[in-house]
Amino acid sequence: MCRIAAYLGPEIKLRSLLTLPEHSLLKQSWQPRELKYAKLNADGYGYAWFNNDGKPLRYVYSEPIWADPNLHELAAGLSSDLWMAFIRSASEGFGNHTANTQPFRNAQYVFMHNGYIEDFNQSIRTQLLHQLPHEIHNDIQGNTDSEYLFALTRWLAKQHPSSSLPDLLSHSLEWLNTHIEQQKALLNLAISDGRSIAVCRYAINDEAPSLYYTTEDTNFPGGAQLIASEPLHPDETWHPVPESHILSIRPDHTPELRAL
Repeated sequence: MCRIAAYLGPEIKLRSLLTLPEHSLLKQSWQPRELKYAKLNADGYGYAWFNNDGKPLRYVYSEPIWADPNLHELAAGLSSDLWMAFIRSASEGFGNHTANTQPFRNAQYVFMHNGYIEDFNQSIRTQLLHQLPHEIHNDIQGNTDSEYLFALTRWLAKQHPSSSLPDLLSHSLEWLNTHIEQQKALLNLAISDGRSIAVCRYAINDEAPSLYYTTEDTNFPGGAQLIASEPLHPDETWHPVPESHILSIRPDHTPELRAL
């Protein structure tokens, strides 16, 4: 289990999302309010953004966010109109090293997963090894279920090249529903192509992790749209994403919810 946050809107400093809010990801690393299967998020953190050429960049650190000596200097210096941020609570068997630290990225997408797949190595991993093409499987550097979910999403994107981001999440969940039987799977997924962001709140054989969104938090500039595992400020402008729904946000559009 982990905590995520995403921002789309007028350009802001990273600290406005990561460290300054009353219930920032920094604070959620040691004092989360709605973490279900863990108590701390102390196994690394990271964030991603897109450069002027539309290419994703990321910074990851495999130790607790509060231990990173670069945290506050980078958070004060980096600016973007789109942020994807993550703090990690590692599942058993998935060590806290850089290759396992999210967000993940390739040349086109940034991807995050909050949750876990029970008995992943004995079940879905084996099935994915038989399905994924070599060029995608060879890109996997770590051993987490989350990185394999990103590989699954990239594979489905190649099969459905005209799919929107919500469609890609839907295709991934359809595949997982077909292949998961008795085990629990918590599947809050987030993906961005640099122009928009899509997330889902979803689980199989369990309750989905918490997820919220807002377009009205006055601590952020007008037109900002935010998504987070827990509200960054304690006000009523944050709304829960219903379970078994996909939420998509795009510039100059209201957030769109799609039932699964």
